[in-house]
Amino acid sequence: MGRAADRRGVLRIDLDAADGRTSVRRPDTLAVEEPLEIRVGPAGPGRRRPLAVTMRTPGDDLDLAIGFLMTEGLIRSTDDVHTAQLCAGAETPNTYNVVDVVLAPGVPEPATDPARNFYTTSSCGVCGKASIDAVRTRSLFPVAGDPVTVPAKVLAELPDRLRAAQRGFERTGGLHAAGLFTADGSLVVLREDVGRHNAVDKVVGWAVRERRLPLAGHVLMVSGRASFELTQKAWMAGVPLLAAVSAPSTLATDLAEEAGMTLVGFLRGRTMNVYAGPQRVLVS
Repeated sequence: MGRAADRRGVLRIDLDAADGRTSVRRPDTLAVEEPLEIRVGPAGPGRRRPLAVTMRTPGDDLDLAIGFLMTEGLIRSTDDVHTAQLCAGAETPNTYNVVDVVLAPGVPEPATDPARNFYTTSSCGVCGKASIDAVRTRSLFPVAGDPVTVPAKVLAELPDRLRAAQRGFERTGGLHAAGLFTADGSLVVLREDVGRHNAVDKVVGWAVRERRLPLAGHVLMVSGRASFELTQKAWMAGVPLLAAVSAPSTLATDLAEEAGMTLVGFLRGRTMNVYAGPQRVLVS
């Protein structure tokens, strides 16, 4: 896990302790949350300009940065990135909380608009953006025509498969996960983070670097709720089916319908709700 987890002392209180010791001091493992600054610009001397700061769990930071650029519509493919590397920051000791992305020749540098603030937190990735219209980025991939179908019984198995692969959550209990699955329920890749949107960006960034976009015929499973932003990120990566263990929002449902995606929520045990695109979920 590296810097993804840290040990801290806590006071553990158990009012039903069998031995009568209702409180005890002990160590506990916490998920690490640190800022990551993403700098983007053309090749050449001088520093790239800061574009975004996100609060994330360290690990797979290059995937996170590239996935963020892809899902925000700032790059279109692997070839749009010349280099991406972790850089030394200003902290002492250095924590390498900066990713420097050099764009390929001909790729336009992102415009920095004060009205569209890219500062994000682990709980809300779209806070600060000027309006919903500013984040309704159009995907390059038309998912509406994706013919993939997934049996409901396969979807019902995904939360347990996702949970079984969450090594960070096993240690800390404080990390979200995003897992990319095939239509038969095989796990392709999983990423964890304190931020739900970061976990998805890490999966998308992996897919960009592996030249696997669009993610046609796949299922993206997330451990929390299905927000508008997660639905948008799935659409930007060409994912036809987004499934979540918790509830979707109204905007997430509207966007899924607009995109022609399938959106599944409250996927728990052998029950689920299909909010959009029910034709892809096979019941019998």
